Amino acid sequence: MKTTGLNLRHLYFFWVVAKEGGVTRAAERLGLAVQTISSQLALLEQSVGKSLLAPQGRRLVPTEAGRLALGYADQIFLLGEQLQDALAESDTEKMRLTVGISDSLPKLIAYRILEPTRHLAVQVKLACYEDEFESLLADLALHKLDVVLTDRAVPSGAGVRVFSHLLGESAMKLFGVKELAQRYRGGFPGSLNGAPLLLPTRNNALRGRIDEWLVTHGVRPDVVGEFEDNAMLNTFGRNGFGLFFAPAALEYDIKEQFNADMVGDVPELREHFYAISAARKIEHPAVVAILATVHNGLFASASRD
Repeated sequence: MKTTGLNLRHLYFFWVVAKEGGVTRAAERLGLAVQTISSQLALLEQSVGKSLLAPQGRRLVPTEAGRLALGYADQIFLLGEQLQDALAESDTEKMRLTVGISDSLPKLIAYRILEPTRHLAVQVKLACYEDEFESLLADLALHKLDVVLTDRAVPSGAGVRVFSHLLGESAMKLFGVKELAQRYRGGFPGSLNGAPLLLPTRNNALRGRIDEWLVTHGVRPDVVGEFEDNAMLNTFGRNGFGLFFAPAALEYDIKEQFNADMVGDVPELREHFYAISAARKIEHPAVVAILATVHNGLFASASRD
């Protein structure tokens, strides 16, 4: 039986219960009686003609239909929150910029790309979300994001109508804490035979180029860790677990914040950085300012290294 309309209040109760894992916790979060939540859930399931939640141990988990509904509910209520924020700020002089940041993008690069928004004539309120590349593209296509910052262009045949804008590129350098840097700096890159090395996982755009560089130079390091998240890789690097690659554009930051030294230059390796937009021409004033600034600043010297 098809419904003539969906009660968003009922859907919201379902969404909270699914997130909290149970009616009792959802009732506590919402400040309502357990019976109220349960009755609203029953009405929702009656209206859609499907069970959306099922017990699993001491928790309630979405059924197959519930997972489908939960995906749509996530979009609906995130957009609702963004609408509330936009309306609240409509009478102020603030500009909102919602940014997706790929989990493979160095966080220092993301900061340096977004830093120009602090200097605009209009105050910018940033909302940053980190996720996997493909998930961010889907959110961008749904206009949940204004722009995505990443280390790869959108491949042809991606299935979503979005557009890649090259922000810049940087040569790479190899770093390590002082003890490791001193040990492996001499005779670089031949010194890397047996050296502890931290690498991105193979789904990272840079990994293939690193592997090719190692083969070209005939060195076999000891890969002691592979990381999907760049911030995690850097955390292990700054604590001395192994040597790690980083963009030359961040050399000063790496030395200052990680207390690490350069082991060697790797000019053959270059990392590229992109802004992905839902429109071929970027019109958001904050993103336009970012593009102008990074082309003339952050990557201007690094691209010549």
